[in-house]
Amino acid sequence: MTTPQKPIGSGFGARSTAREVLEGIDLTGRLAIVTGGYSGIGLETTRALAGAGARVVVPARRPESARGGLDGLEGVEVDTLDLSDLDSVAAFADRFLASGRSIDVLINNAGVMGCPHQKVGPGWEYQFATNHLGHFALVNRLWPALSDGTGARVVSVSSGGHHGSAIRWDDPWFARGYDRWAAYEQSKMANALFAIEADRRGADTGVRAFSLHPGAILTPLQRHMTTDEMVAKGWIDADGNVADPTFKTPEQGAATQVWAATSPDLAGMGGVYCEDVDVAVLAGTDPDRPGVSDHAVDPEQAARLWRFSAELTGVDAFA
Repeated sequence: MTTPQKPIGSGFGARSTAREVLEGIDLTGRLAIVTGGYSGIGLETTRALAGAGARVVVPARRPESARGGLDGLEGVEVDTLDLSDLDSVAAFADRFLASGRSIDVLINNAGVMGCPHQKVGPGWEYQFATNHLGHFALVNRLWPALSDGTGARVVSVSSGGHHGSAIRWDDPWFARGYDRWAAYEQSKMANALFAIEADRRGADTGVRAFSLHPGAILTPLQRHMTTDEMVAKGWIDADGNVADPTFKTPEQGAATQVWAATSPDLAGMGGVYCEDVDVAVLAGTDPDRPGVSDHAVDPEQAARLWRFSAELTGVDAFA
């Protein structure tokens, strides 16, 4: 059944932390995979899940850096994964499936933002390839381990930036001119649409999917931005201090994805976009309103994107 896109009264809010939303939840015996779970909100997500007893697998493009960032955390293992390389995605999935373990939570957290123009694979734009296509292939390849348990959750980290761009069906690779922010926004729209169709396809086997906006947080995600750019946007001051009062700490930024991945209040639900630790309101087509754009909850667009992604990657667990 389609879950209504409206708040459920979670009791949490924008300043809630990942640890707070996990209070009273025991994840002992559960296994979670968190892509990019070694820095920024990914690291706080890993810390919170492991602290609640989960075994957490952190696939990373730079595994040595990941091990350094996760040093001292119990119940965490690191493996190699480059989301922009489908061979790397397949190799990681094969290694995991060979372990015979089930997945309870898969959080598609890793991503890039506002980077210079770069092509990967057969000419795919880098942000769409990494943020969406790599995760699409990963989820489909890991589907046997997601669907063999008592009900897994797939959580895709989107962004409020999804308001800026629908899927550019006529030019997804920006052949007519690259705009790094439009490319990022398209990839975040794809993250939201992916969750809708993944949930529709997976619900009968107990696999539910969610997408979310974590909020504005200063993390390594901004590594392609200059200090002057961030000052001009009002994010930081000239000394590098946070200037925007709406910005969250990384632990607050991790809260919504941890809640979507674990909250018992979401049992039997799925296919919705969340923010500030609740199901988001509908924003219509106004990018200045909080919530989710109508374009990001369109089931026809979600189904079209799934077919497009399956054709591109050659991977579809439901084919």
